[in-house]
Amino acid sequence: MASNKSSNQLVVPQAQQALNQMKMEAASELGVQIPADGYYGNVTSRETGALGGYITKKLVQIAEQQLSGGSFR
Repeated sequence: MASNKSSNQLVVPQAQQALNQMKMEAASELGVQIPADGYYGNVTSRETGALGGYITKKLVQIAEQQLSGGSFR
């Protein structure tokens, strides 16, 4: 039984829109199609792993820049 709702809880719920935008941008840059229905069963593990890794890399980069007093993007 597949569920379209993630069990992950955001620490800052107000960040949901920004995170969704980041996911869409990352998918576009990597050429990964985000399923409209939210079901990732037809997306390869390699694609989802690349997407997750890319997003994590960008989040770490943003955090490092903010900690150093720089701007991000």
